[in-house]
Amino acid sequence: QVQLVESGGGLVQAGGSLRLSCVVSGTIFTLKPMAWYRQAPGEPRQWIATISRTDITNYSESVKGRFTISRDNAKNTLFLQMNSLKPEDTGVYYCNAIPNFSSWGQGTQVTVSL
Repeated sequence: QVQLVESGGGLVQAGGSLRLSCVVSGTIFTLKPMAWYRQAPGEPRQWIATISRTDITNYSESVKGRFTISRDNAKNTLFLQMNSLKPEDTGVYYCNAIPNFSSWGQGTQVTVSL
């Protein structure tokens, strides 16, 4: 059974940085394109970044130039480095494969204050 465990969230002031991690188990991580998603309060979950099996990355316009997605295949771990954070980056962050696994992790809360 696939398990996704996100961590690294917290409360940070605008302009600050956080690094999120997602440990993946129960699947062959190296074969999976992976993605990060964000769910803001009262909003649907939205895609923000993808990394392919060969480390090709893609970002939503809202985070391009500020966030960096990466992966460590030896540790079955996905990362999201978030810099220059804005209040609108607030939300619960989730990771999943592309296409998505049916189950999601618990997510990690990121709160950006003014």
